[in-house]
Amino acid sequence: MNKQELVDAVAAKTGGSKVDTGETLDALIGAITAAVTKGDTVQLIGFGSFSSGARAARVGRNPATGAEIQIAAAKTVKFTAGKAFKDAVNGA
Repeated sequence: MNKQELVDAVAAKTGGSKVDTGETLDALIGAITAAVTKGDTVQLIGFGSFSSGARAARVGRNPATGAEIQIAAAKTVKFTAGKAFKDAVNGA
């Protein structure tokens, strides 16, 4: 499912317009992105939580040449599924 299909599904479920639903989805994504960028955790009870993490610098290998390369440290985004979401996916 892509973003437009999600907008269509939510608009059909709520009876709202696709334009308003698209703007709401964009606002939701923007708010989550801004909060996680600041280092906050966004918890949506029953769905999951978004948070940021850190990956340390490390040594890797170039698969073509086998030469060692330095991989820089990076920030990562983590999503942890909530219990209700996990149960729904697992059919419990």
